[in-house]
Amino acid sequence: MSAVQFPIAANAAAALAAPLGRAARAREAALAAGAQVAFVSEAVGPAFATREAALDAYAGRLDDERPGRSVSVPPEDRYCVLREVQAAPPPVRARKPMRPVYAEGRRWPAPATPPKTVWRLSVSYWRVAAPGDRPSLPPTRGRLPAGADARALRERLESPLTAPKPQKALDIGLFEVRPPEAPHILMPDE
Repeated sequence: MSAVQFPIAANAAAALAAPLGRAARAREAALAAGAQVAFVSEAVGPAFATREAALDAYAGRLDDERPGRSVSVPPEDRYCVLREVQAAPPPVRARKPMRPVYAEGRRWPAPATPPKTVWRLSVSYWRVAAPGDRPSLPPTRGRLPAGADARALRERLESPLTAPKPQKALDIGLFEVRPPEAPHILMPDE
């Protein structure tokens, strides 16, 4: 089976319209783009009320199993997926605790009406790092200085948590110990 060839682009719309190239792996994508890449999946295009309307709008990009419109996308072109998403997030309201009703064989009241959903096209692609994007920061140590501002705190929070050096392999069992006078020997310790 051949691997999916994901587009390489700066955003999802460019991935559909005019990608810089296509690659299956991050290393290949980085070589083709000449910059760092990150694998992302983003919704693009308008929202459709029905799945059929979305399939009609994106004919040829998605598998369509409807009678009379049978389309099968090649395995290397399967980077688009239709997803059913909530139309608009509900307003956040404080809810009071529910009380059990114990009526007609039900313990809890009937659920509220389900939220309205729409169909969106989701594109998976290799996003090219913009020139202004910061590379991953080195690990930070210690506390922030006393006069640190919000920007310094934000930078500290965004920096990755990495170890100062790679972890060594655990070559000693749970009940083994190295004696201080001969560290090259492992002794059972029970």
